[in-house]
Amino acid sequence: MKLMPVELTLEQQESQTVQTAEVHNVEVQNAEVQNAEDHNAESEEWTPTPPPTDLIFDDGEPLESNRHRIAMNALIEAVTLAYEGREDYFAGGNMFIYYSSKQARNRDFKGPDVFITLNVDGTKERQGWVVWEEEGRYPDVIIELMSPSTAAEDLGNKKKLYEQTFKTGHYFVYDPFAPESLQGWKLGENFRYEAIAPDDRGWLWCSSLGLWLGHWSGTILRETATWLRFYDEAGNLVKLSFELAQQEREIAQQEREIAQQEKDRADRAESDLQQEQLEKQQEKERADRAEAALAAEREQKQKLRDRLQALGIDPDQLV
Repeated sequence: MKLMPVELTLEQQESQTVQTAEVHNVEVQNAEVQNAEDHNAESEEWTPTPPPTDLIFDDGEPLESNRHRIAMNALIEAVTLAYEGREDYFAGGNMFIYYSSKQARNRDFKGPDVFITLNVDGTKERQGWVVWEEEGRYPDVIIELMSPSTAAEDLGNKKKLYEQTFKTGHYFVYDPFAPESLQGWKLGENFRYEAIAPDDRGWLWCSSLGLWLGHWSGTILRETATWLRFYDEAGNLVKLSFELAQQEREIAQQEREIAQQEKDRADRAESDLQQEQLEKQQEKERADRAEAALAAEREQKQKLRDRLQALGIDPDQLV
């Protein structure tokens, strides 16, 4: 059966027109909202403001080894000691760096083993480094402590990130179990990394810090290895706290030894003086005894002459 078209009343036509307009308005509003969300999503990449409670600062993953942990702490402590008295820098390690809201949402954690940011408030407490809370500042120096399982990432994706996104001035890598692994790069004028040539000692100069990075063989926290250490511009090792304490103990011991040596010399000098005085006294006493004996002899001779003369005998005439 063929259905015949139904003619709508004027009131029904007006109602249908209103409904159509409302649907159109809703569609326009939805489109505007979607455009606004898309625009916000694009702009949010560079101006993220997630609340601090949304950020994770600990993934619970340990460092590769105890040696890696010691190496990280030693480098951070050395910077702190090299910059003693300064409050215009921050040195951190094994802590997350948040640089975009997309990264934060994706839980794409980036936690360099060691990083230093200059010309910032060093007294501020930080759980991590949140770029948009640091006036857009990225680390000036990053050091990654490699291992066979991380080398490809450290030399690949991370290096690219630090070069192109962070634009970190100096980037170094080192495997605490492989001394020959030390490499470094400096951001060039074209904002691309250029390899830093080592000097005759195999050290790399970090102009951002005004320090050398080089090898040092010895024991730290009962672990003996070839460590990555900081040296000042003159080539002096930036000593760690335990080394400074040991140095102070050695200096104090040397001072005690010097003081004891001085005392021993003074005692010997006093003893020599006393011995000299004793010898002089003994010499004087010998001289006094000799003088007394001579005087007694003269007196005895004089008495004998007097007796002879009393007897009328000239002593000088006696043979």
